[in-house]
Amino acid sequence: MSFSKLNASAATLTKNRTKDSICPFSGMCSVCVEGCQGICEVGRSSFRGHEVLYPQPFGTTTSASEKDYPIDYSHFNIMGTAVGAVGIEADSDKAIFSNVKLDTKVGNEEGIKVKLPIVIPGIGSTDVAHNNWDGLAIGAALTGTILTIGENVAGMDPKAIIEGGRVREAPDLRARVETFQNWQRDGYGAIVVQENIEDNRLGVMDYVINELGVEVVELKWGQGAKDIGGEVKISSLEKAQMLKKRGYIVLPDPENPYVIESFNRGGFTEFERHSRVGMVEYESFMKRVEELRAAGAKHITLKTGAYRPADLARAVKFASEAKLDYLTVDGAGGGTGMSPWRMMNEWGVPLVELHALTREYCRRLEEKGKYVPPLALAGGFILEDQMFKGLALGAPYTKLIGMARSPLAAAMVGKTIGGKIEEGKIPVYVERFGQDVEGIFVTASELKEELGEDTFKKVPPAALGVYTYYHRLAQGLQQLMCGSRKFALEHITRDDICALTREAADITGIDYVMDMDREEVDKILDS
Repeated sequence: MSFSKLNASAATLTKNRTKDSICPFSGMCSVCVEGCQGICEVGRSSFRGHEVLYPQPFGTTTSASEKDYPIDYSHFNIMGTAVGAVGIEADSDKAIFSNVKLDTKVGNEEGIKVKLPIVIPGIGSTDVAHNNWDGLAIGAALTGTILTIGENVAGMDPKAIIEGGRVREAPDLRARVETFQNWQRDGYGAIVVQENIEDNRLGVMDYVINELGVEVVELKWGQGAKDIGGEVKISSLEKAQMLKKRGYIVLPDPENPYVIESFNRGGFTEFERHSRVGMVEYESFMKRVEELRAAGAKHITLKTGAYRPADLARAVKFASEAKLDYLTVDGAGGGTGMSPWRMMNEWGVPLVELHALTREYCRRLEEKGKYVPPLALAGGFILEDQMFKGLALGAPYTKLIGMARSPLAAAMVGKTIGGKIEEGKIPVYVERFGQDVEGIFVTASELKEELGEDTFKKVPPAALGVYTYYHRLAQGLQQLMCGSRKFALEHITRDDICALTREAADITGIDYVMDMDREEVDKILDS
């Protein structure tokens, strides 16, 4: 059985000439004929080369792995019970799903308050993030959740003022931060700004802490699908040249006369901007954490990806030693679209194994009496059942679930619907719900009452998309938790799920379904 899909994908705009006769281990057509126009990945690479490394088209899509791993979260089921209630009185008039508490705190001291256990873990300098930011920021702020501004936003901004190699003003970054802050309610949720090696060199953290009032900052060890630094594509020669002058790696060289001539005549249409890779060391990491605290950061987090187990152990240990507010562990399979496509499919520790190892490393530290950083698990979560499973698999350490592609999808759909309403061209499958925002978005009337009519009018449809999507996740999670008789997040435990295969049980330590409750079953039947 092949787990990988090779040589043809919607992500790279490639396909096989034949559909029914594909070589399973190469992905090429079983019979490759002369005269084919090169529609597969190999063929397209023969004339577009490195461009086919990346999902396309850049800037308007998000992408996710097509690899079918042996184990995933569908290999677990949620366990309900008919007995009792945890976190509420075992009374049928009180133990109803709407009374399930989803708000929590994460981090040190007073903590970061959230109304839902959701974090968007790093939406950076890609066009798809910039173009949908209002929807994400306002939607996350209104729902009281956490939103992370990814790396390189200041360095990529043509209007940024950089003097002596340090950021003095970054309009795009300021706008992103302030959009969230302006819509934040009652101190719930947080806007987080991420730092990679390029941001560190530009002094981005000093700027956001001192000038923008950001309280939560995040250090980053590469990315889930990119241990090679972040990449974006640039369609402007002038911007490519500006980024090179700012110290970024830009390919091909935008200052080379032959490259300039080729770009101007249409030989290629996009430059690639690459970030450098960081070099993780214990002493420098701890020093950077102390520098950020001294600069005024109230909360510090770390994001790591699907690296080898030794690197994951370093992340857990360093986060413990530094007493970070939370650690995000992200799978390798998806993002805003500039990871190399094969890297997204074939790189790193698979998701369930990654999360199981993270939980195990946390347990080992706890047994030694060490501080265990709260966990945010990420990587392909989109619906409430997956959220529940992630919280249970990593219990009691997992406090948040990270998701990025699905909130982006909700924002993009909301924005599209808003545009169609303005054009008077509402699609038939949407039109049946109504003719305006209040008719189409099911949460609109409730939110209008809560915010007041004048404020509600300022909420863009993209933000309504995120808000309504999160509303669905909240009610769905409440219903699942009620079925398991767990009425607050802190009561979710590992025995609230079962493994459907022996392999899933062996990897995670979650009970195989036929082994669950064995002792209790014996007591019931033998009493």
